[in-house]
Amino acid sequence: MLGDTFILLEIRQQGLFLCLSEFYLAPRVHLTLHLPSAAYILFQMGFAVACISIISGAVAERMSFKAYVLTAALIAGIIYPLSGHWIFNSEGWLAKMGMKDFAGSAAIHAVGGFAALAMAKWLGPRKGRFNSDGSVNVFAPSNIPLASCGAFILWFGWFGFNAGSTLDASNTHLASIALNTMLAGASAGTSALLFSIGKYGKADPSLTINGVLSGLVAITAGCAYVSEWSAIIIGAVSGIIVIYATLFIDNLKIDDPVGAVAVHGFNGVFGTIAVGLFDSTQGLLTTGHFSLLGVQLLGSIVVIAWGLISGTVIAKVAEKTVGFRVEEREEDEGLDMAYHGIPAYNDLERFADIPSNLYNFEESTGITIAPVESKKISG
Repeated sequence: MLGDTFILLEIRQQGLFLCLSEFYLAPRVHLTLHLPSAAYILFQMGFAVACISIISGAVAERMSFKAYVLTAALIAGIIYPLSGHWIFNSEGWLAKMGMKDFAGSAAIHAVGGFAALAMAKWLGPRKGRFNSDGSVNVFAPSNIPLASCGAFILWFGWFGFNAGSTLDASNTHLASIALNTMLAGASAGTSALLFSIGKYGKADPSLTINGVLSGLVAITAGCAYVSEWSAIIIGAVSGIIVIYATLFIDNLKIDDPVGAVAVHGFNGVFGTIAVGLFDSTQGLLTTGHFSLLGVQLLGSIVVIAWGLISGTVIAKVAEKTVGFRVEEREEDEGLDMAYHGIPAYNDLERFADIPSNLYNFEESTGITIAPVESKKISG
């Protein structure tokens, strides 16, 4: 509620970031239509949860439960509401400059992605992720079919995320927004799939999943502003960006188990910039005008900085208060058992029979798959 209040803040004085004097939560919010504040608050709660969930993947298997609860509170109560106010509120300083981010590529995904980058860097990698010679060990996936189901659920939910941002089910642009969302996700998944076949000789499901998600992230900013062909191009490019961004993060020796930074951080920024290129009325490639692209570039720099600063501050606060990283014993045991007393699966076999030459990583990249030992619950 506190966070939503910041986003809905009624500004009585001018200021670069926020003027906190004399604010109130109006009973009705005037956007493109009169909407009950309760409905808008509920919608924004979903946005805040999305920003929080981005971080969970990047810090998986080594961040303490208390630290994540603290992170969720700070992201939902302060970090996202401020970026949301700057960009979504008509009185926000970036909004006043003309920045376009229809459903949150910058305000949600880029902020969450780069906060995740800072926290993953501060947290350090999982045991065995990187070798002393700098090479990277690829941990076997837990459950690809379940991850695929999750991707489809997210894809379906994105129609509510993007098209729902019209805040009006009768809006004539709703169908085109939903179509652009579908086209970008499909295009990104296809480009990532084809790239994985060309590079590794296999149709990598994890790269394809992240490709789809990257396209959805990238189109979130411009889904209401670009043509269908532009949506396809944006998606196709994002599907390649996510792969190279993942390799880049690995080269930095930052452990991001699910590729959250590559999907949300890098493609959130790309999607924001893409609006300045492909916007139907102001885009550089469509009209020759540079002004919108300049604003989008500025907004991208702001959300990158805000995400990195926020993630670093949260990490330090957690480290000084509730503790940030789990103990080595807890990491070895697994956080499901250490924190919840029950495993996520009936047994803890972790696909130890996966062939070590999967996708010819050794030959193609020099990356080796880390050996995985099965664990049994004693007593």
